[in-house]
Amino acid sequence: MTEQAAAGTSDQISIGEMTGLEVLRYMTGLPERPPNIAQLVGMEVESLEEGHVRFSLNARPDMTNPIGSLHGGICATLLDSVMGCAVHTTLGAGVGYGTLELKVNYIRSVPTDGRRIIGYGKTIHVGRRTATAEGEIRDERDKLIAHGTTTCIIHQPD
Repeated sequence: MTEQAAAGTSDQISIGEMTGLEVLRYMTGLPERPPNIAQLVGMEVESLEEGHVRFSLNARPDMTNPIGSLHGGICATLLDSVMGCAVHTTLGAGVGYGTLELKVNYIRSVPTDGRRIIGYGKTIHVGRRTATAEGEIRDERDKLIAHGTTTCIIHQPD
């Protein structure tokens, strides 16, 4: 798969030649994105910087758990996404990652009335083989909803 270079030249560059931050910026800028978890849950990218990302989504009625509040898996998905993508923004060209461990602490429930929740992720350590990151989810009034940590495996190119 080849894509236009981010600099706007007519040169073709492969995704494998882009840094993690360049890949994320490129993918989020596509008018038609390939199917992914963000589309499934309505996640929007708010900011992408090296080592720091912010995504948001609206808590919808189809995301409810049996007791009527936002299912914890939605918060876990948002945290996994922001923490993993924070790691991804620090990686060089052709380097990938995967979640090895995810720890989530839930602080309060979220109604599924369309309110927006915001996930923040930032790296703690990025090494050659593993990386760690932390994240939190807050509501629009800046109240903490959940926080977590992750350990990611780093996949170096062959």
